[in-house]
Amino acid sequence: MISDKNTPRLLGAAFLLQAVASAVAGLILLEPLIVPGNIIASMTNIANNTLQMRASIVLHMITAIGIVLLGALLFVVLKKQNVKIALVALGLYVIEAAILATSRIPAFSLLRISQESVIAGHPDYFLTLGNLLYEAADFGDWLHMLPFTLGATLFYYLFFKSGYIPRALALWGLIAASLALIGSVLVLLGYDVPMIVFLPNLPFEITIGVWLMVKGIKYTDWA
Repeated sequence: MISDKNTPRLLGAAFLLQAVASAVAGLILLEPLIVPGNIIASMTNIANNTLQMRASIVLHMITAIGIVLLGALLFVVLKKQNVKIALVALGLYVIEAAILATSRIPAFSLLRISQESVIAGHPDYFLTLGNLLYEAADFGDWLHMLPFTLGATLFYYLFFKSGYIPRALALWGLIAASLALIGSVLVLLGYDVPMIVFLPNLPFEITIGVWLMVKGIKYTDWA
């Protein structure tokens, strides 16, 4: 059985795992392949960089696993603050992971269609199908942000309440998650939202991950 001393450090490692995997999968591997508003260029890039596209899909799946692990460890650490809120937040993280994993199905299909489209000279029916698959995968990327930001807001509220970590750090998480929640809703409604709205999440997750691994938590009522 995992000791109380090791659980916060495992939690920190889970924060780092899903944060790094998500950033590499989306920002480093996938985003350079996509040319906004140009499905031909995007499909050509994907077809010519199959290993990069496959690596992005695999890392997104690792991210989904990391999300479930992260949610479970957050529940273990924070359930004493309010077990009902912690359980709801855990459920939201599981939903987030399921949506993210499911959204990789059209992403993989897009890879195969892109290869066929390049060989065939990009006929209209391949472009239409490719655009549909891209939009489905992209929609899944944004849709999974809703349960994530809701669950994160609940978990970070419990962190703020608990005093297990510096309250300034917990407040950072609350603000970052709330901004991302608002931004995700607006994106899904069709509005253009600047990326700066979502950026505070990544440095927060890396910071809290390192903090928990190095400092652990203050053992008030945790032990």
